[in-house]
Amino acid sequence: MFTRDSRAQRIDTLIGKDVRVQGDVEFQGGLHLDGKIQGNVRCGDTPGATLSVSETGSIQGAVEAPNVVLKGTVRGDIHARERVVLEATARVEGNVYYGVIEMTLGAQIMGKLVRLPPEAPAALPLPSPA
Repeated sequence: MFTRDSRAQRIDTLIGKDVRVQGDVEFQGGLHLDGKIQGNVRCGDTPGATLSVSETGSIQGAVEAPNVVLKGTVRGDIHARERVVLEATARVEGNVYYGVIEMTLGAQIMGKLVRLPPEAPAALPLPSPA
């Protein structure tokens, strides 16, 4: 049986519906976008960080974040090492690079889907000879 992750999404930054950003955006934690960004959106090295884009939100540029939840539009490539969720109203004009992907009927992708290899766990140090 399929189950949805019920964890509440953390939002540290909110870009409202009437906001237009021209230039690159870098964030930590959680970013929720209701407005428009013309530029690349990138997350720092925060594990579990999430970018969520509502139905009114759009990005014209590349996206790089561990987790992406998309209901709006992205015109550019999406790189999500952990998870991508494409809701029914999602539109992507670019390639989607993902660890895990979830798509709802109606989501559109004009590009390639490319699964990223799982990140290898850090090698354990070898015991030193006594």
